[in-house]
Amino acid sequence: MDEFGEAAFVEAERSLSEGGIPIGSVLVWKGQIIGSGHNRRVQKGSAILHAEMDALENAGRRSASVYRESVLYTTLSPCPMCAGAILLYQIPKVVIGEAQNFKGEATFLRKRGIMVDILEEHRCLEMMTRFIDSFPELWKEDISV
Repeated sequence: MDEFGEAAFVEAERSLSEGGIPIGSVLVWKGQIIGSGHNRRVQKGSAILHAEMDALENAGRRSASVYRESVLYTTLSPCPMCAGAILLYQIPKVVIGEAQNFKGEATFLRKRGIMVDILEEHRCLEMMTRFIDSFPELWKEDISV
């Protein structure tokens, strides 16, 4: 995992340490992290504050050209809501830590021209597996099951 994947993983660890769901994300533009975040649905009582949404929010208002030149890193495959935001802002590439615990929308994104790299990073996989085993109801709530 490169430095940006590592930064997303640190965000996931931060969420877990706050009692939240361990998913992290960073938005990278021209080799710099311009937004980072983690799933804060539990911490903020939010319906939509997934890691990718938090990273986009923390990047602040940007011109369309910035998003079109960015890469989004996330520790878990994006859900339909987050995939929609990726498409809306025309982010051309997404790097995913793992897609075994949640298949997400990688295929959907690829069909729409987004480059998707799935790393199957063992630390991301292990953290989510442990979380899902320990907190199955919270996980089901997060993915609307």
